[in-house]
Amino acid sequence: MELKWLEDFLSLSHTLSFSRSAHERNVTQSALSRRIRQLETWLGVSLFDRTSYPVRITQEGRDFLPKAQQILHDLTEARREIRRQHHVSAEVLTFATLNTLSLTFFPGWVQKIEARSGPFKTRFGDQRPSLAGNVALLLDGESDFLLTYAHPQVQLHIDAARFVYRCLGTEAAIAVSVPDRGGEPLHRIRQDGPPISYLSYGSSSFFGRGLAKLFAARPLPLVTVYENAMSAGLKAMALAGRGIAWIPESLVADELRNGALVPAGDPSWNLPTEIRLYRARARSRPAVERLWTATEDYAETATFSVAGAA
Repeated sequence: MELKWLEDFLSLSHTLSFSRSAHERNVTQSALSRRIRQLETWLGVSLFDRTSYPVRITQEGRDFLPKAQQILHDLTEARREIRRQHHVSAEVLTFATLNTLSLTFFPGWVQKIEARSGPFKTRFGDQRPSLAGNVALLLDGESDFLLTYAHPQVQLHIDAARFVYRCLGTEAAIAVSVPDRGGEPLHRIRQDGPPISYLSYGSSSFFGRGLAKLFAARPLPLVTVYENAMSAGLKAMALAGRGIAWIPESLVADELRNGALVPAGDPSWNLPTEIRLYRARARSRPAVERLWTATEDYAETATFSVAGAA
């Protein structure tokens, strides 16, 4: 039995929709269905009635639901207790972060912080494929900090009474395409004409939600030809000439400089974001407080662009 089966079960018992839970869990619908079947086989009972729409949780599923919740809770608490007993987490700072920021922003940022305030021991928490999953790591106390993009129209659902943030910089996601033989974008932003091949983040990622708001305000004739919640995956497909993608500028800086990619539209189509660092308001262990203090001056003066953290 695998933990992800229990997490799948809890998600489906909440949504009662294989498609919605598949998006939430960032797996295909068939993969989610297969894992639910594996859990049912392991238990020897049916957990969902698939003959109705939406699906219904069976009596056996209702009986198992509180047990599954308790199992996950107990395992989480056991891990915390073991770490506490052996001082594993005494000095190690855990970050929940979006994949792109872990690649482009975090290394330079932590280097500059350490140059001012001395070394820190850091680690990334369990990778979550969705924005909500990364936020949950902070809300549930599984991480000390959340490093994330933020945009006024993308709700993070973080209680301001419990958590505080600092803005560490700004960055835009820009529409890019491979160039044609004349150096113009092969896939160009235009609001009329034939469909534009679109490389999509889907609906569960930060940029997917932000772009949905942008397209609602400024409709485009987009047709999705590929979907991936990770910017690096969309960048690879853009470089293969498969369509237009909105990629954080820091991730395509080299390609824009060498001409492998070109902007697919004017800057009004950029999606501007803040880079934020969140933490709980309540006082924490010394290592957390030391890093938070070290970010104070940085947050007041920082900017971030294709040149990196400053």
